Amino acid sequence: MRGLSGKVGVIAGGARGIGAATAKRLCEEGVKVIIGDILLDAAEETAARIMASGGDIIAIKLDGTDAVSQKTFVEAAIKAHGRLDFYHSNLAGGTGDDSNAVDITEEVLDNSLNINIKSHVLATRYAVPAMLETGGGSMIYTSSGSAISGENQRPAYAMTKNAIHALSRHVARKWGQKGIRANVICPGLIMTEAVTQFMTDKHIDGIKRHTPSHRLGQPEDIAGMVAFLASDDAAFVNGQAWHVNGGVIMRD
Repeated sequence: MRGLSGKVGVIAGGARGIGAATAKRLCEEGVKVIIGDILLDAAEETAARIMASGGDIIAIKLDGTDAVSQKTFVEAAIKAHGRLDFYHSNLAGGTGDDSNAVDITEEVLDNSLNINIKSHVLATRYAVPAMLETGGGSMIYTSSGSAISGENQRPAYAMTKNAIHALSRHVARKWGQKGIRANVICPGLIMTEAVTQFMTDKHIDGIKRHTPSHRLGQPEDIAGMVAFLASDDAAFVNGQAWHVNGGVIMRD
């Protein structure tokens, strides 16, 4: 990607799955990467593996729902490399017992709000000022196809993912003329470690039959979109939601 080499970027939720694949891709592009995750041991293992292949990467502990932790995460990039060019806000979760709008408990709802909205707001709070210091940068938020698909379960997850879209448009509108870009990636079903363990051959065959691209989504598919949105090739892309799902959901 044009202009990626030498940039400094952070990935929240970088220990496994999409975040780990993105860290690998960005390091291959010459980006200096800091990954943060509440699973510090896993993040350090990912960083060590990428570093062994020549990547410039640091792993630190991050609780994305905690303001001090988010501030420290951004400051780690500044301390290590003197700047921040993009923040991939990739935290997600809170789907356990997310049943329906009638039966969901307040505890489950609050957990989803914290992970899927609060973490992204806190990321924005600390990343945007840091990027403005050096003339701008890119906020890249991970959402989900669930935000627009209309499911009979997981209402909290879907609602909070919609909130990320509103946040990105706000950031693009508020700070776009100062050099800040903000975009959303909406993955379809991606075969991360967490997903693969629940998949049977029957599930996989059914997914392929209903996917125009006729294959399963991989973490590397999302990593490629992150690399694009972080690069200078996406310099005129702002306030958009990108659906990466092999054609399962098609939107203008």
